[in-house]
Amino acid sequence: MSAECSTAKEAAQIRAAVKEKYARLSREPQAQMPYPVGRESLARLGYRPEWLAPIPSAVLDRFIGVGNPFSIRRVETGERVLDVGCGCGLDAFIAASLVGSAGEVIGIDLTPEMLEWPRKAQEEVRAGNLRFMECSVEALPFDDASFDLVISNGVLNLVPDKDAAFREIARVLRHDGDFVAVDLIVMETIPEDVLKSVDAWSA
Repeated sequence: MSAECSTAKEAAQIRAAVKEKYARLSREPQAQMPYPVGRESLARLGYRPEWLAPIPSAVLDRFIGVGNPFSIRRVETGERVLDVGCGCGLDAFIAASLVGSAGEVIGIDLTPEMLEWPRKAQEEVRAGNLRFMECSVEALPFDDASFDLVISNGVLNLVPDKDAAFREIARVLRHDGDFVAVDLIVMETIPEDVLKSVDAWSA
């Protein structure tokens, strides 16, 4: 959803709805999304097989991103990367493999049930340069100018306070850092009743 919600109460309702929906999605994404997810989506979006090979099946099968941020900007060895709304953690795992042991990747997500999967997978692949945190992109718990790259895959459309999200992303990026987002875009005017629908915001 592209428009901003109007009150703090509405924003809280939207965040709660998003968390509830994505808690369900963490269990069975294939049954609830209107577009391809998992391995079929990864193939369509051009994710390289060598990136995916080390990643556990539980993560691959729960991928619900809408694009491929790595097709836009190359990740360099030694970089510090933040994945906002990391979900099952797939993009974070790929970024961790690309930055190497000299770099670091942090994946954040609002939904604790989603984060269970990448945390379990991290134990399996032993990615020491990768960690996951539960928090919101609207209030990032990081120092100013602390990341070389911030990526986001199909998440910002779900955020009620987009101005706050973009301010936080700009704040934590280094002056020469990059922000790469792939997302859904509304191409027409949204009816007022849809703008007020919590279900529509969390779709």
